[in-house]
Amino acid sequence: MRDFEVRRMFDTIAEGYDMQNSMLSLRIDVLWRKKLARLIPADRPVTVADIAVGTAEVAMEIARQRPLARILGVDFTPAMLFVGQRKLRKRGLDGRVRMLAGDARCLPLPDACADVVTISFGIRNVQERMQALTEFHRILKPGGKLLVMEFSLPDNSLLRGLYRLYFDNILPPFGNWLSRTDYAYSYLKTSVYGFPGPEEFCAEIRQAGFADVGQTPLSGGIARIHQGTKPLN
Repeated sequence: MRDFEVRRMFDTIAEGYDMQNSMLSLRIDVLWRKKLARLIPADRPVTVADIAVGTAEVAMEIARQRPLARILGVDFTPAMLFVGQRKLRKRGLDGRVRMLAGDARCLPLPDACADVVTISFGIRNVQERMQALTEFHRILKPGGKLLVMEFSLPDNSLLRGLYRLYFDNILPPFGNWLSRTDYAYSYLKTSVYGFPGPEEFCAEIRQAGFADVGQTPLSGGIARIHQGTKPLN
């Protein structure tokens, strides 16, 4: 999909996005967000830039788990930002999370402003991945951490077969029906299959200038958290 088509798709599904994700993931996505938030330092004030913040689910989990964190949420889809801001106000978190309109490839943030950069299930929607990774490197302070959570394919062959059965035959039609579109969850399948494998993506993160790069499988590899650190010099 081209950029404007991705933006239009997320604008279309924004109001039902959280419900759709919870149903289709059997609420495993809640556990994944908790795991990501636990990787953020808790012993000091930190600034977290949450890119592709969407409806702010990850940002709110970080705010809940890390009371000392200040969060900047960036997204290029107006409807997702609207839904996220509404949720933040309802939960009294709008003072902790600032929502900004912006593109991952050209972030509206200054150099070296963030201790942590997170992006969850958003990097595969960016065609110019290296440009986005370079931007993440730019806005991180030296020693800062990058956390990229993204869908993957399980390592175990049996689990992979069962997962592909669900992903190929059940998720697209059911997800499209839930989202009242004929393409949103078909695109999800296509984008996940088109995303690099874990080693290849780790190589891209290194190419963008990060050190200490690695990845942690979630739920047998259905998703993964990729990590990297901006060197001190």
